[in-house]
Amino acid sequence: MDHAADVPDVFDPRIYASGVPHERYRLLRERHPVAWQAEPEIQGWSAGPGFWAVTRHADVVRVLRDHRTYSSWLGATQIRDPDPADLPFLRRTMLNQDPPAHGRLRRLVARAFTPARVDAFTGRVRDRARGLLAAAREGAEDGAADLVRTVTDEYALLNLTDLLGVPAADRTLLLEWTVRIIGYQDPDDAPPPVLGPDGKPLNPRSPALLGEMFAYARELAAHKRAHPGDDVMTALAEAGLDPAELEMFFFLLTVAGNDTVRSAAPGGLLALARHPDAYRRLADGSVPFDRAVDELLRVHPPVLSFRRTAAVDTELAGQPIRAGDKVVVFHASANHDERVFTDPGRLDLARTPNPHVSFGDGPHVCLGAHFARLQLRVLYEQWCAAMPPPELAGPPRRLVSNFINGITRLPARVSGRPG
Repeated sequence: MDHAADVPDVFDPRIYASGVPHERYRLLRERHPVAWQAEPEIQGWSAGPGFWAVTRHADVVRVLRDHRTYSSWLGATQIRDPDPADLPFLRRTMLNQDPPAHGRLRRLVARAFTPARVDAFTGRVRDRARGLLAAAREGAEDGAADLVRTVTDEYALLNLTDLLGVPAADRTLLLEWTVRIIGYQDPDDAPPPVLGPDGKPLNPRSPALLGEMFAYARELAAHKRAHPGDDVMTALAEAGLDPAELEMFFFLLTVAGNDTVRSAAPGGLLALARHPDAYRRLADGSVPFDRAVDELLRVHPPVLSFRRTAAVDTELAGQPIRAGDKVVVFHASANHDERVFTDPGRLDLARTPNPHVSFGDGPHVCLGAHFARLQLRVLYEQWCAAMPPPELAGPPRRLVSNFINGITRLPARVSGRPG
């Protein structure tokens, strides 16, 4: 294993509080494209055995596409090892399965998550973006507002709950669950961790901490069977899933479906604020919004990393890997690989082709990518139509996480003429 002194650490979640560590990623891509990373104890979370960090685009794609060599099922998909007692439970969700079992569940939810159903929400999504931006302007103090609190959190949550068919009175529950599960590495963003008998924090994805969410999923499914609607939860409730599968689908859609846009939207607005020339080209119609969405996703992928486990002895980029080793792909690094992207540090809203891996690749490519792109496109369209050029009104705050590329505060100017 590679223990060279010049291998930078990209594991410590605290690193990401000050920004995506692009210089560290560049050094890894250049010198150690498959690099051994230690997993020390941090903030009360137990130490782990270490893992291989994969940082070049071609190698990331290879890992994500080759489920026979790099398994989601063996150790699930988070860097930290789950409690062995929790692993059978975690394997119920398609995120932590390999084909062919993964394919059966994916096909079931794909029938509920059709592009036609998603596209039917375009008008509602546009009205919501317009309304939230107007409310941010009206409620601004000294012409500024926190876009995460006033716009993007609500936007992502309400669009998702509309699609799922969650009653309005229950929607804040979904945001609370998402913050608890996604923000657990950030002591300022999530509630205090629940401690186990050993005094160590319990994984927020463990069954012990998901009972409330699962009970809600069962109640909502029963309601949908009695009162069906044209929504995803009705389709899932009628799909013949067993109760455990239904619960895990609800968990996956609630957390992943919400946080993809919840992370990407403020990230895209922050990138536009930092690149006013690029914003002007978008606002004056010089760049198509669809293309701009993909470039903003490239520079701010919602997910930073995903874990696989080697199923067999293998080799990647010349590095021997043993069966059972953890192999972690870093999306933000792959998206800045100089071997694939010309001048990757430049925000080029017209970039084409743009083979970013912000929605993954292979059998686990993001099922909600179409819905996410729709929401992001509409939000940027409405911003250009109604808001002043994005300008920071204070320092943004990033989520402390090596998993989600989150922004928890984004103070910006919201008063002024569009343009």
